[in-house]
Parts: sequence; C-alpha cells; structure tokens
Amino acid sequence: QVQLVESGGGLVQAGGSLRLSCIASGRTFSSYADAWFRQAPGKEREFVAGMTWSGEDTKYSDSVKGRFTISRDNAKNTVYLQMNSLKPEDTAVYYCAARWAPLVVVVNIVSENYEYWGQGTQVTVSS
Repeated sequence: QVQLVESGGGLVQAGGSLRLSCIASGRTFSSYADAWFRQAPGKEREFVAGMTWSGEDTKYSDSVKGRFTISRDNAKNTVYLQMNSLKPEDTAVYYCAARWAPLVVVVNIVSENYEYWGQGTQVTVSS
C-alpha cells in the first residue's frame, strides 16, 4: 500500500509563504506522477499543481501560476509545494496525490485519475 503524508500547513498572513511536504512510503517515485489538489469549505476539490514522473512537464492552475512551485526530491521520496505570496483565497485543505503513470509525458489534472492520496494539511491565510 502506497501511503502519502502531508505536512507543513498552518496559519500564515497574506503575502507570506509556506512549503508543504508530502512523504511517500511503499513506493519509489520512479514512474509516478505527483500532484497537489486543494479543497475549500463548500467548494469542489481543484487541481493546484502537478508533475510528470520524469519531471519534464509541470502544470499549475491559473490561480496559483507564478506563486506556487511543485518540486520533488527522489532521494527523500518527498514532493514539495512551495507557496509564495499567499492570499486568503488560498485557504483550503491541501492534498498530495500520486498515480502510476509510466511513459505519460503530460500532467493529468483530473483528481479521479490519481490512485493515492494523503490525508490533507490545512492551510489558512489570514487578511
């Protein structure tokens, strides 16, 4: 069983930064695509950022483009989401997700296509 555990959430003022981490167990990162999704109260889960297994393609939602960066450290089996210039509308529970996707060269933004999910970490951005 592949397990993903997020950490790094918390309370931050608008304009601040946070770095989320997602540690994987039961797998190596090779041939897995990784992504971050978020869900705010009363809203549907939405794609935030993703990376193909090779790292050759990354994709971001328009709302976070230029502010968030997804990265991966294969040696540590960890995926990161660096979040800068945070806004109150970024407040949500953030989930990391992974899928087995060998040979896939573009990021998949559909949450239903991801097999493995973390428990979520709360990010709250105050005004």
